[in-house]
Amino acid sequence: MTDRQGLFAGDDPFAIARAWLAEAERTEPNDPNAIALATVDAAGLPNVRMVLLKEIEPDAFVFYTNYDSAKGAEISATGKAAFVLHWKTLRRQVRVRGVTEREEGERADAYFASRALKSRLGAWASRQSQPLGSRGELMAEVARVTAQKGIAPDRPPFWGGIRIRPLEIEFWADGAFRLHDRFRWRRETIDADWTIARLFP
Repeated sequence: MTDRQGLFAGDDPFAIARAWLAEAERTEPNDPNAIALATVDAAGLPNVRMVLLKEIEPDAFVFYTNYDSAKGAEISATGKAAFVLHWKTLRRQVRVRGVTEREEGERADAYFASRALKSRLGAWASRQSQPLGSRGELMAEVARVTAQKGIAPDRPPFWGGIRIRPLEIEFWADGAFRLHDRFRWRRETIDADWTIARLFP
């Protein structure tokens, strides 16, 4: 048993994460759903970048990307990813490590359709992570795509969701004199029960 209470109370780590994110949405000035997403390349060299978390499902975390990007390719190769949500206003963070799967169905279509038109056209125009000669080259490609796709572009086949099903979730809250509170939820497989441990700060 752990002495979880207050911020850490509850039997569902996804519910705790949703509650913390909802609180951050009221306090963070910009992008409370920004996550630092970590992957590794074929040589095992880590990569990290900021992306936006779009949904906390009952058993997973979802963001959207170009599958041909560096992160998309690295996730495809390993089937694994990690991220951290950090909120300066709340002095809290959530760390997640897990296995991945693609979301390429109706949910991806619906999310893509909800984006601003220029963002949808940009998704078609950008060969994400590839070398670009100039901004003018990018804008010319956007103009070409706009003429071709019009005002209702469909979702590109190379663009969609990544679902992270965690094997580990850690909740961290700042404490006085750096004596922080940390609770780690861990499971061996995505179908296994969670074990919960309080960690030294």
